[in-house]
Amino acid sequence: MERTTFPGTLDSLEGIRLVVKEQAQQAGLAKKPTYALLLAVDEIATNIITHGYDENGGSGPVDVLISHADGKLSVTLEDDAVAFDPLKHTLPDEQFFAQPLENRPIGGMGIHLTLNGVDEFKYEYVNHRNRNTFIMKTEPASAPA
Repeated sequence: MERTTFPGTLDSLEGIRLVVKEQAQQAGLAKKPTYALLLAVDEIATNIITHGYDENGGSGPVDVLISHADGKLSVTLEDDAVAFDPLKHTLPDEQFFAQPLENRPIGGMGIHLTLNGVDEFKYEYVNHRNRNTFIMKTEPASAPA
């Protein structure tokens, strides 16, 4: 598993995207799922930095761990920010999307895009660290025999 550590600042977002994009290309992930993965990673990394560190007066690293095995690309973001489980956040519903854009409350769309853009998303809080894992299938499922 490859690990790259970035400072938990907005200036790190470009570097995080580049590392993930390079690994996605090496894993053979097609353009459309690569874009969805990059969007998901960017949304969660931005939330870590903005809400986890900046709004709480803290700072710390964002570790990016990437592995490719068994037809799956796994990207994990680990951080020392305040614990936050995106899976427990209220997501936008049909009523939200039915409203005109200017009437919609701010927030929640990034998590919605994350959960709908990747094949699998997991969250854990381990050893006082947030661990957000994004999984993309890199090989098509085999056809039934």
